[in-house]
Amino acid sequence: MRIRRIMTATVASMAVVLSLAGCGTGPWEAQTSMTPTPVMTTPAPVETVATVVNELASGSTERQLTAGNITLTVNYWSTLSMDQWTADANKPLSFSAVAALKGGDNRIYLSKVSIVTAVRGDGAPLPAPTPLADNANVAPGYFISSPYSYSQSFVLPAVDATATSVQLTITYELLLQTTPTSSEYAKQTATDTLTVAIAP
Repeated sequence: MRIRRIMTATVASMAVVLSLAGCGTGPWEAQTSMTPTPVMTTPAPVETVATVVNELASGSTERQLTAGNITLTVNYWSTLSMDQWTADANKPLSFSAVAALKGGDNRIYLSKVSIVTAVRGDGAPLPAPTPLADNANVAPGYFISSPYSYSQSFVLPAVDATATSVQLTITYELLLQTTPTSSEYAKQTATDTLTVAIAP
């Protein structure tokens, strides 16, 4: 009788344990597959340095300009090295120009050349120096038909201390004979721009 009571109690205990086990949550169910919330991060700002164009960086540059049926070939250079093109320095710009006419032997003359300087610093315009010019002192002008050429040097004065570059607008006023023997001329104009960095 006592054995029967012990067995009954044991069976009852096992039933309680099994019932409790059936009500529990398995360890595999406790692990949830929660996707972590993405955290938005703002990248740190990268400081950018504006590149200043310098078309005389190699020491010289050549351009071919057109004015009507005239081709004007111009070479620019400076006797002052680019690291000395500082804001307070006098900056020499030299150039030579020679003209050729397509389909004719008419003579070509240069009556005037002028330079207008635009000064910039940190992307903003700055005060500019007075324009420079060379007006021909012979009539009708300087003879520049190939192989003859015109050579000149202009000196750009000091500019604002905060300047980072200068842009030179160079205008060539040409006179072309209307016929190879004529004393009448047609005016043609060629314009060029040259950007030079100002050394710190």
